[in-house]
Amino acid sequence: MFDLPDEQILPLSLEHNFWTWSAQSKVNPIAVKKAKGVYFWDVNGKQYLDLNSMVMCVNIGHGDERVIQAITDQARELAFAGPGMATKPRALLGKLLAEITPPGLTRFLYTLGGADANENAIKFARAHTGRFKILSRYRSYHGATYGAISATGDPRRVAWEPTTMPGVVHFLDPYKYRSTFHRNRPDIPEEEFTQDYLNHLEEIIQYERPETIAGILIESVTGTNGIIIPPQGYMQGVRKICDRYGIIMITDEVMSGFGRTGEWFAVNHWNVAPDIMTMAKGLTSGYAPLGAVAMRQEIADTFKDRVYEGGLTFNGHPISLAAAIAVIRVMKEDRLVEKARETGRVMADMLQELVDRHPSVGEVRSIGLFGIIELVKNRKTKEPMAPFNGSSSEMAAFRKFLLDHGVFASIHWHTVLLIPPLIITPDQLADGFSVIDEALRITDSAVVE
Repeated sequence: MFDLPDEQILPLSLEHNFWTWSAQSKVNPIAVKKAKGVYFWDVNGKQYLDLNSMVMCVNIGHGDERVIQAITDQARELAFAGPGMATKPRALLGKLLAEITPPGLTRFLYTLGGADANENAIKFARAHTGRFKILSRYRSYHGATYGAISATGDPRRVAWEPTTMPGVVHFLDPYKYRSTFHRNRPDIPEEEFTQDYLNHLEEIIQYERPETIAGILIESVTGTNGIIIPPQGYMQGVRKICDRYGIIMITDEVMSGFGRTGEWFAVNHWNVAPDIMTMAKGLTSGYAPLGAVAMRQEIADTFKDRVYEGGLTFNGHPISLAAAIAVIRVMKEDRLVEKARETGRVMADMLQELVDRHPSVGEVRSIGLFGIIELVKNRKTKEPMAPFNGSSSEMAAFRKFLLDHGVFASIHWHTVLLIPPLIITPDQLADGFSVIDEALRITDSAVVE
């Protein structure tokens, strides 16, 4: 398609591009040539098993011809229309989303990705309630633009402080393995554990005053920062707290949506319907950039006679919307939500086997095909294999071993994220786990009894 020799892809990319989340002198990207299914290949022909769905987004797998054809057809018919225009893909996608989102979410604003979806969700919550504070969790990640990074709780926010969006207050995740409140009570009953963290949230609300709080923004399942799965009763409890104080419940399903957890959206596991829900990534499976804000009709009606002062040039881009329509149809045709649930049970068993075999595996967690391995130097003290917001020689060596053996996974601090395409088979998953099993010898050697 483009006249550029393969050997020039890497040097030319390094010469002219600025790389995110990286010190520029240390960038060493994989020069990717092609991708298909659960694999991608570099310019040297080396095959990689993609256990991270590239950036936690290629849920239907790489190179699906049905989606590619839909994009091609749309580009030929109508490559672009202004954001104030009605188009066939805009009409169809809204109808499809209303069919699969939680009850009551019937109106949709389209964005370019998750960060601007979250920022617009905050605008809606503030406008609808007339309040300004937003509560979010310390282990959350909601995007890298200034508003979204303000709402983010993890250390990526700190580099840009003081952030430009005031009124954000953070609270703690219900992270049982490293619970702040239960360091000496690892066997606390789940109901009591849940209630302690709901009490913590409600206490923060009282300190901040409920009448100042517009919304609570949470990842339904905390993503990069731990795959922290809400304990039973937690999401329902947050819903009740929001109802009690007239606070908008906003769930960020950018990473956990579109089948990732074995449901269309993670909130479905707990039969909770938020007031606003954001999505991106799996919405188009990465085939085109797109985010969306789903909202209740009464929130949209805030702007029935009032101008919504906001917009994006590429809002409702026909090609991106066509990709999303095709992805949803593929997911239905191929039963990918059900497959994620089924293969997720296989992955959970494989994860547990790693706990049984490797002393450096402190804990594993998963829901559907959304999993994590937490590596420690000592199971009793839970000392992480790398420090908070840092790396270590062991984790660097672990990552190198995976790549050397053709497995691509995200290594975050002392954890290994396992977020493969939903089409992965148990045999393909086993291939990846066999490499992980070998790599864990590196971290096992660093265990201190």
